[in-house]
Order: sequence, then C-alpha cells, then structure tokens
Amino acid sequence: MLRQYELVDRVLSYDPQADEALLNRAYVFSVNAHGSQKRASGDPYFSHPIEVAGILTDLHLDDETIATAILHDTIEDTVATPEEIQRLFGDNVARMVDGVTKLSKIEAQTESERAAENLRKFLLAMSDDIRVLLVKLADRLHNMRTLHFIKSPDKRRRIAAETMEIYAPLAERIGMEGLKAELEDLAFAELRPDAR
Repeated sequence: MLRQYELVDRVLSYDPQADEALLNRAYVFSVNAHGSQKRASGDPYFSHPIEVAGILTDLHLDDETIATAILHDTIEDTVATPEEIQRLFGDNVARMVDGVTKLSKIEAQTESERAAENLRKFLLAMSDDIRVLLVKLADRLHNMRTLHFIKSPDKRRRIAAETMEIYAPLAERIGMEGLKAELEDLAFAELRPDAR
C-alpha cells in the first residue's frame, strides 16, 4: 500500500501545483473513517481506496480526482456524510464522491447483452464528469486484482462476469484500452481459467 507521502509525491511529480493539503486531508480522513474495517484479504480496508488512488496517479489525474478516489467508499461504508465531505473537501470532490457512491449502488442485470448495454449507456449518461467513471473503473480494477481473496466461487464468477460485460466495454468506450485489457484478462482468468 502506498504511504501518504508516496501518494502525494506521485501526484506532485506530474502536477507540481497540486493541492498537497487536500491530498493529505483526504488520506488521513479515509484512514480514520475506515478505522479497523478489513477487506476479504485481511488487509485494512483503507488500503483499497489508497490503491485505487495509486492506479489513477498512473494516469496522471488531477488532485481532486485522486482525493475522490481516496474518499470514494467513505459515504457508503463509514459514518461519513456527504455534508462532511463537502465541508472538508469542497463541492467538486463531494459531487464526485457522491457520483461514485451512486454508481456503486447500481445493480447490474447481466442476463442479456442488451441489459449490459443499457447499463453502460446509463453510466455514461449519469456521469456529468468523466472523472467519476475513471474512479469507478479504477475501483473495479483494484477489486479484480484482489478477487482471489473472496471465498465464494459464485461471487467471484458474478463479479468477473459483470466486469467482462459492463466495465471492460465501458473502459473501451471511453478510450482506456490498457485498463480494458487488464479487466478482461483478470475476468477471463476467473471465468475460464483452463482456456486462459
């Protein structure tokens, strides 16, 4: 997991004007908000949003997007409120965190390609800021990288199928070819390990 100074240094390396205080506040807030929560791997939960932020630093995204990634699960999984996020991190970050939270709540109906296509169109239409979708795609990528920690084979297959049907095509649609390829590879490894 990236340490606070490592994450900030990554952002400053490509954006020397980045708001270092914003990034530091978001990091500390996320660590405190998630507290002792654990992931299926046994890692502290806050390691996930930090890794999502790390993925987005590889894409050289702005400080508000990185802060959003760090905070993206706080409203959904902690006692943090949208008002608190807005007060501490500003309108843009609060709006994006809210957008990622809303996208996380959508239940994918994967029975047919048509349902997946409708969901992709909905996700694109719903997001008035492409950065929200980028955070959600990075979130899915990190979850796929750690999928093997989920004990239930049925749940792993469901997540992999959803990734293959919705998130990989969505990444392709917005021109994120490398992200799409990794999502497909990780999903295919779960769905068809022998063929892979």
